[in-house]
Amino acid sequence: AKDYELRQYETAKWVSTVIRGETQKEAMRQGFWKLFHYIQGKNEKEMKIDMTVPVTCLIKSGCTDFKISFFVPFEHQDSPPQPTDSDVFIEERKAAGIFVRSFGGFASPEKYAEEAEVLARILRNRGQPFHEDFFYTAGYDSPFKLFNRHNEVWYFKK
Repeated sequence: AKDYELRQYETAKWVSTVIRGETQKEAMRQGFWKLFHYIQGKNEKEMKIDMTVPVTCLIKSGCTDFKISFFVPFEHQDSPPQPTDSDVFIEERKAAGIFVRSFGGFASPEKYAEEAEVLARILRNRGQPFHEDFFYTAGYDSPFKLFNRHNEVWYFKK
């Protein structure tokens, strides 16, 4: 469809942290740095790992916990180094169909929420079953990239 796409993602490992009781913007900042330290060598192998995209944030309805995640690079998928920070963990996300809406610019929590609402409305109107109680934000660009930015919101297909 022109206003969203359905992607099939394979099972994959992500390195994640949960930030509780902060605003989404502050949770993203804190979570990013915890995960960045992990890829810079704060792991059991003291190994530097390449930064990957997207950086995702799980948003659950009525919840102030935010799960921030980095995709584990393909060469480390089989055995990612274990984090040494107790707040950071490796998770395996099962294969899933994901409805994706992309947009440009600098994404604020408000912009992500607005785009998620647009996507949810489109999916409901088209009779597409999806998990409505949560969505992911996905950011693909460094804060220093000024133009042609790429952001997404994801709903999981039921």
